[in-house]
Amino acid sequence: MKQTHTNIQNWYKFQGRVDLPWRTTTDPYHIYLSEVMLQQTQVKTVLEKYYFPFLKRFPTLRDLGDAPLDNVLKMWEGLGYYNRAKNLHKTAQILSQEQAQESAPTLPSNINELIKLPGIGKNTAHAVAAFAYKKPIPVMEANVKRILCRLYKLKTPTDKQLWELAYGLIDKENAFIYNQAMMDIGATLCRPKNPSCKICPLKDICQGKTDPTLYPSKKKHKVPTREQNIMISVYNHKLSLSQRTGKFLHGLWGFPTIDIPLCASEYIGEVTHTYTHFKLVCKVYIYDKVDQEQEEYFYTEEIQKLAISKVDDKILKLYLDTISTNNY
Repeated sequence: MKQTHTNIQNWYKFQGRVDLPWRTTTDPYHIYLSEVMLQQTQVKTVLEKYYFPFLKRFPTLRDLGDAPLDNVLKMWEGLGYYNRAKNLHKTAQILSQEQAQESAPTLPSNINELIKLPGIGKNTAHAVAAFAYKKPIPVMEANVKRILCRLYKLKTPTDKQLWELAYGLIDKENAFIYNQAMMDIGATLCRPKNPSCKICPLKDICQGKTDPTLYPSKKKHKVPTREQNIMISVYNHKLSLSQRTGKFLHGLWGFPTIDIPLCASEYIGEVTHTYTHFKLVCKVYIYDKVDQEQEEYFYTEEIQKLAISKVDDKILKLYLDTISTNNY
């Protein structure tokens, strides 16, 4: 195992993504933010569009906790999985309140304390503790899971099995480098398809290298389709929006749904958007005979300053294209 750990260290030194900004800082908040952003999102997307602007807008945990949720969601716009942003904001509020007398609130270093905070699961807690506080513990994101399955020829392992294996394999003396290297090996070498086994630093101990794509077993699932009717009510060149209160897209502004389109409404087309667990098809209608303004009507310029989902952004673009084409 010592030789394997040495191979991992050497590989990371020359091939690892050592310059990623969340790997060159010891700030727990910066590391925590990166871990949350990187859930379900590619490194390139986070790095190029979201990480630095978010930190510029909310440079500290206290700044984040003091900000209105609308502002946080606006900065998160396009990243999706908005519960991540809401839990991030809620955690910042909790820590700011608990550490009110501190000049700079921070995250706890203890895994059990981290897991108590909103949105922080076992892996995120391990990642913060390992990367921000240099704890000799493993992390368990998707790339690491895939590596473990191939190393030990596991098709359908339980989380408990994987964690036990991860703790047994970790290089406790160089845990930071080991964990970062494992994630990079999974992302660049031990890929789901066409893995580069011949140049992998783990090849000597990998039991599944003869046919690595067998591990883990692929889950087959059909993505269901959901349909919605979207009604854009227009008053004096303003459009109706409402702030969502349900669990899905909670806190974001969006165009109202309606069971049956109004007789006087005009169908202008449909937009589609694919989420992780379903595909959404929205049939969009305009109703421009509204004779009374309501509180939640906005000019299109105002809408662009609100936090809205990608599908609502598509609906807005469809509306703008329609009125431009038809000279409304």
